[in-house]
Amino acid sequence: MNRRDFLKTAAVATAGSGLLYSCRPILDKGDSLPRPYSINTHGATARMKLRYEPYELKLAHTFTVASYSRTTTPDVQVEIEYDGFIGYGEASMPPYLGHTVESVCAFLAKVDLEQFADPFCIEDIMAYVDSISEGDAPAKAAIDIALHDLVGKLLGQPLYRIWGYDAAKAGSTTFTIGIDTADVVREKTLECAEKFNILKVKVGLENDEEMIRTIRSVTDLPLAVDANQGWKDKYKALDEILWLKEQGIVMVEQPMPKEQLDDIAWVTERSPLPIFADESCQRLCDIPHLKGAFTGINIKLMKCTGLLEARKMMTYARAEGMKVMVGCMTETSCATTAAAHLSPVIDFADLDGNLLIANDRFEGMVVEGGKMILPDRPGLGLIKL
Repeated sequence: MNRRDFLKTAAVATAGSGLLYSCRPILDKGDSLPRPYSINTHGATARMKLRYEPYELKLAHTFTVASYSRTTTPDVQVEIEYDGFIGYGEASMPPYLGHTVESVCAFLAKVDLEQFADPFCIEDIMAYVDSISEGDAPAKAAIDIALHDLVGKLLGQPLYRIWGYDAAKAGSTTFTIGIDTADVVREKTLECAEKFNILKVKVGLENDEEMIRTIRSVTDLPLAVDANQGWKDKYKALDEILWLKEQGIVMVEQPMPKEQLDDIAWVTERSPLPIFADESCQRLCDIPHLKGAFTGINIKLMKCTGLLEARKMMTYARAEGMKVMVGCMTETSCATTAAAHLSPVIDFADLDGNLLIANDRFEGMVVEGGKMILPDRPGLGLIKL
């Protein structure tokens, strides 16, 4: 076995154990400052090149939640090139996150990946990226996703296999029915009821019961509901949940505003259904405050800065006895497929973001019979369309 093949095999073994290289700076003769250590098995002069461009996602249907409606989502597509390989990433920016194409591009303009000789140093690279600002999570996620895609391609293996996950356990994803009139809700439900094993319903307005009854008039599929912080009174929230339980709902996401954590804890203690944090849970540091207030957490790459932190959040939540859900924004198959690589080891998946847009740029994870099928290609496993 030559050195390159040996290092490649060693990298797979290390990554499969849940680790990626953390590269400590070393000093060469004459160096006045540390430079990144490299186990570069490719060209000794290879460096990572970062490229990015805005891309507007066009939604297949008007998307309505408790606080707004929209027909498009701003997005920035990212590429990281290294020694002839390209890793893909993206930053999706639904309005409530408070980010814009301009803010994402301004952040990415500050990122200097050429200082790192080795893309396997994801821990070190993302520590540097995270240090550039306190926020900008979608931009950071775009870099993280592209790095993971790049490393998987360099290793010649899909991410789920590098992490030691069984793709056959990917399970089902929910498909979201937005808030709308009864006729439109009925039409949307009929369109997707035979394609999915579980649906997700946006609630949080005055027509919640009408929404559920309308859906129940055409399907008896299990339902998840997302109130998007729409219920403000804890007694009303609990009454809603008790009624939803009778309608075959299996879980509830973010029933009340994140500022009302004590009220949410009160509801969770009495709820017959698991309660998941969404807006209340952004990053790893949020989880310690949520124990007891929620049954589980919803991890989204655009909120938590990407796959590296997402896996840390999964580990921490499990250690605290909490359930884990992985969700998404409206995204291309790039970011949705990245999140889908985590799906074999979670409790719920809400990874339909690519199915909600009309101008996907990639082919990646697909849904067959309601079940997610992960691509068996290296990295994210994307095919650019």
